[in-house]
Amino acid sequence: MGVVDLRDEIIQLPKQHDTFVGIDSDGCVFDTMNEKQKVHFHPLIISHWHLEKIADAVRACAVFSNLTSRFRGSNRFPALLRTFEFLNEYPGVKESGVELPRLDALRSYVNSGLPLGNPSLRDEVERTHDPDLASLLEWSLQVNKSIDTKMRPVPPFRNALRAFTLIQSGSDSMVVSQTPVAALLREWKYHQIDSCVDWIAGQEHGTKAEQLRLAADGKYPMNRVLMIGDGVGDLQAARKAGTRFYPILPTEEEESWMRFCEEAYPRFLNGNYDAEYESVLVTDFENRLPEIPPWKSNT
Repeated sequence: MGVVDLRDEIIQLPKQHDTFVGIDSDGCVFDTMNEKQKVHFHPLIISHWHLEKIADAVRACAVFSNLTSRFRGSNRFPALLRTFEFLNEYPGVKESGVELPRLDALRSYVNSGLPLGNPSLRDEVERTHDPDLASLLEWSLQVNKSIDTKMRPVPPFRNALRAFTLIQSGSDSMVVSQTPVAALLREWKYHQIDSCVDWIAGQEHGTKAEQLRLAADGKYPMNRVLMIGDGVGDLQAARKAGTRFYPILPTEEEESWMRFCEEAYPRFLNGNYDAEYESVLVTDFENRLPEIPPWKSNT
């Protein structure tokens, strides 16, 4: 099934409730962010671009870009570009003499407006025959293979399961993610929770904002649509789509899901999840995720 067909399936999802909830997956439902990044993404960045001599610097930049900053949860390609940009300014890297990757092709792809994922990247490689794009695709495929074959199953947060029961009874719902669909389906089916949502959307369906619009436009008032996520990218997707947002705080995921169950979701169902209430949650969330890396803020 092609990308267009998959998007049509989202548009055609039946409306069964008066509210809709979009739910991010990695780091939000599953505590997978740290393992995926540190065990799979980061080692393959180092080995693929021969950065072993500055491995500690690569890891520091990648951790900030992917886990501890406002950029947490970004699509892998902008995240990789940002990691390399940070690396160019990281203390001691220039002095190391290590040749850093060329970024022109990666930057052009990230800024191309294409749905960022292996299918469109493969098309660009075939169109341009650019060796840097070909190398980028090879790395991305290696990451997928590593995760597919080596990553241990990580169970969903306990209170997320409790939330699914509530959401199923009161809202239509969909996974809204930038992870490839195959990986999402495998993970959700393994833990037998794929039936807890009406649809699972991933990288191949476009941006998170596009996924929200496909599912919700023309069906629900936007103040009756809620995006749940753990990254600023999830917040930005909600803002672009015009929906409400509920943050799952990194390192406080179980507490965040509990608050959702006991306070936020009842307010949402009752029509009391207003801008003032959301603003308090979002301010706390944003304050926990800095934009400037510590090695620059301390200089």
